[in-house]
Amino acid sequence: MTVWLDLLKPTLKQIRRPKNTILRFVVKFFPPDHTQLLEELTRYLFALQIKRDLACGRLICNDTSAALMVSHIIQSEIGDFDETQSWQHLLHNKYLPDQDAIRDKITDCHRNHVGQTPAESDYQLLEIARRLEMYGVRLHPAKDREGTKLSLAVAHIGVLVFQGYTKINAFNWSKVRKLSFKRKRFLIKLRADPAQSAHHDTLEFAMASRDCCKVFWKICVEYHAFFRLFEEPKAKPKPILFTRGSSFRFSGRTQKQIIDYVKDSELKKLPFERKHSKILSHSSMSPQSSSFRSQVPKESATSVQLADQPDSTRLGHRAECNGSEDSPTAAASTANGFRDAAAAAAAPGSDPVQSRQNHRGVGSAPDPHFLNPESPGSEDSPAGSPHAVINGTGPANGSAGVPAQGHLSPLTSPLLTDAGCVRNDDEEEARRKKFPTDKAYFIAKELLTTERTYLKDLQVITESFHAAAAKEESFPDSVKNLISASYDPVHRFHQGFLKEVEQRLAQWEGRSNAHIKGDYQRIGDILLKNIQGLRQLTVHLQKHSECLVELERVCRSGRKAEAVCRDFEQQRVCYLPLNIFLLRPLHRLLHYKLILERLCKHYPPTHEDFRDCRATLADISEMVLQLQGTMMKMENFQKLLELKKDLTGIDNLAIPGREFIRLGCLSKLSGKGLQQRMFFLFSDSLVYTSRGMTPSNQFKVHGQLPLYGMTIRESEEEWGVPHSFTLFGQRQSVVVAASCASEMERWVEDIRMAIDLAEQSSSTDTDLLSTSLSDNKLAEDGGAEPESEEELCGSRSSLERQGHRGNTTVHVCWHRNTSVSMVDFSVAVENQLSGNLLRKFKNSNGWQKLWVVFTNFSLFFYKSHQDDYPLASLPLLGYSVTVPAESENIHKDYVFKLHFKSHVYYFRSESEYTFERWMEVIRSATCSASRSVPSTRKELY
Repeated sequence: MTVWLDLLKPTLKQIRRPKNTILRFVVKFFPPDHTQLLEELTRYLFALQIKRDLACGRLICNDTSAALMVSHIIQSEIGDFDETQSWQHLLHNKYLPDQDAIRDKITDCHRNHVGQTPAESDYQLLEIARRLEMYGVRLHPAKDREGTKLSLAVAHIGVLVFQGYTKINAFNWSKVRKLSFKRKRFLIKLRADPAQSAHHDTLEFAMASRDCCKVFWKICVEYHAFFRLFEEPKAKPKPILFTRGSSFRFSGRTQKQIIDYVKDSELKKLPFERKHSKILSHSSMSPQSSSFRSQVPKESATSVQLADQPDSTRLGHRAECNGSEDSPTAAASTANGFRDAAAAAAAPGSDPVQSRQNHRGVGSAPDPHFLNPESPGSEDSPAGSPHAVINGTGPANGSAGVPAQGHLSPLTSPLLTDAGCVRNDDEEEARRKKFPTDKAYFIAKELLTTERTYLKDLQVITESFHAAAAKEESFPDSVKNLISASYDPVHRFHQGFLKEVEQRLAQWEGRSNAHIKGDYQRIGDILLKNIQGLRQLTVHLQKHSECLVELERVCRSGRKAEAVCRDFEQQRVCYLPLNIFLLRPLHRLLHYKLILERLCKHYPPTHEDFRDCRATLADISEMVLQLQGTMMKMENFQKLLELKKDLTGIDNLAIPGREFIRLGCLSKLSGKGLQQRMFFLFSDSLVYTSRGMTPSNQFKVHGQLPLYGMTIRESEEEWGVPHSFTLFGQRQSVVVAASCASEMERWVEDIRMAIDLAEQSSSTDTDLLSTSLSDNKLAEDGGAEPESEEELCGSRSSLERQGHRGNTTVHVCWHRNTSVSMVDFSVAVENQLSGNLLRKFKNSNGWQKLWVVFTNFSLFFYKSHQDDYPLASLPLLGYSVTVPAESENIHKDYVFKLHFKSHVYYFRSESEYTFERWMEVIRSATCSASRSVPSTRKELY
């Protein structure tokens, strides 16, 4: 059993068997932001802890991250790369359990660190480590109610749940009402969600023993107090007669107190010796070291860990304390010189862009405000961190506070550049003023930014998916060759096109000598040349629909091929359903057409660029007209395939002639009252479902209503339910209610249109349900349809790993109680946008630069446009987009506000044109009533 010593009690009273006990100094509270560790000594001690975790195999990561971290450790120990010396050093020192397998990678990384000091190496090591999912994680074995083996851990953001080394859930401190244990059962009581019913969820985990429960409970209490409280909690007065519950309380300075202490104290450089470093360090041991104790605050962050077994591999297998265990000398150095500043971490109010998934109940679908399953966040944090993620897992804290600067608070996030350094608003304004202000320039820049995103989307197919399919020998070569032959030429073409656009924009901005010639402020000539080249690829574009059909056929006929596609969709690079990427080249033609229309509208006929733009527009319009029929059919087919993955209990969804029309939430009236149901409207039937308890949170089909012969009647007065209407089918009638009048109007209009389509169809056989469901689910609600609250929330009772399908539009509509139609999806295809935005939270002061992509009704956040996958996403269905009011004190130009209930985010664009464009595309997704539908596309539905 590994436990922590209580600093307020004598050590001997806490150790049962002193002869069998090993005491070690180790890190207890792991800071999510290492930039607030101001002293070199403190960073060195944390670096020693990371080194120890790597050697023990506790800090799990991929080979690239491991090699990079070890290379920084070696750089700090032996200095610049020397092939012989580095090779010998790796032979005699074990930094990783499987070090030999990646020795070449380590030496390759070490070559790049020439001139890097030991202090810089420590900083870089912590920068990489803090972004790993297993950073600071100490796993405590447990089981859920079903007996599934899991592990619990605690971090600065709350309680984490792991299955193996994969995080499957997180419970933010703001959502936890109470932590307790009873015998060997550990209990987490969650706060009631205002949007849900008024009951409280209680999650139960079985641990090995009562002692294990108590140890983990104590660690949770300490973590919560350290990271969430402003000051040390006061001890409860001892009762006179009876005691109830534990009197255990966290003792020591909280994070907030440490930050304040560091801020108010003069920063002193503490000399120390690097035990294992063979190079001269900036800090060396001196006679002054004897005065260290006088500089340590009254509550040192150093604690001691107990381990009954002397096996060093068990060190820190439970939660650990501040310090290091590199050697006895290192431990002594820790005890003497480890100041409270060592425990300074990002404050609860800091500004990481983080996930909302940690706010949900166990096993339930995530609350889709910001969806980033690998990056749980703080109460006021919306998305995954806007910094790079090493190993593609853990959060990279967006806060880069500089406490040494008096005007910056450690509790806020300053404005970051792409490199992660601080930039003030004056510098940002000066940078922006250097660029052109012509609207044509910003239209051309939109072409550039969206082309970058489009090229990344193509790489998902040509590189990432191709590599995944190549690993599976049973994946048909014919399909792989078809996809390669159809997409590789398009990818190569757009690589060249992007380079030309980038060069022209650089000239336009005056970043080259071409402006001397005076012919750089135009884009039509490049578009004309390349669109004419793109016309030669029409034969490949026409093959893309065949690729979609063939891929579906292969997945339907072979389980291994289906597994390849399913596993690929779980990868972070595949941030949208795979089939959407296959249709990207056809969608891109629409984007070119809209950009050219804006250019032609902006230019006067006498402008030198007008003629080229108009000629290009004619060419691209002809291509769109030629391919639009195929495009619309494929969009419908793709949507049916996507919905098939979201539904369970339904057969033969994607059949010829069936069209998807609308999906969304309606309340269904039954003998037990109004029950939330998810409805799917097709051209021949209406299917209703509830969220099921599958690992991927699929929706379970309860029944279907054939549209042939159906009638519809508004019935608000009849049932006394607002916004209700009755559907009269041939076999049953259903009363449903919408969330508002406008939502009811949209449903009634689309259902009536679908009834007309069904009447015109020659076929009346519209059975979608599987055999078991079609036999049982079409009866009246009294016995055929379990409508209980337990069923709707049943998935909360067990821990299930959240699959990729927890982020789909269907789940967002379920949580936001709204609906979207196929017309909305088609409009969303046209309203795609990319570019840099500055983001600010409601309660923060700084602005942070992010690369933002809007597509599929969501904002996806990246650190830069070069990132391969988004760090977080924000589904916008249900959100409102407005301009900040004067009372909100946002004294900046081109700022728009996104808000949903209590969630408020501000985004700032660089010009009036980009501001209007972001407002336009976001409005297309945030409110159904405001979505404008182009007549050319609406006529096809």
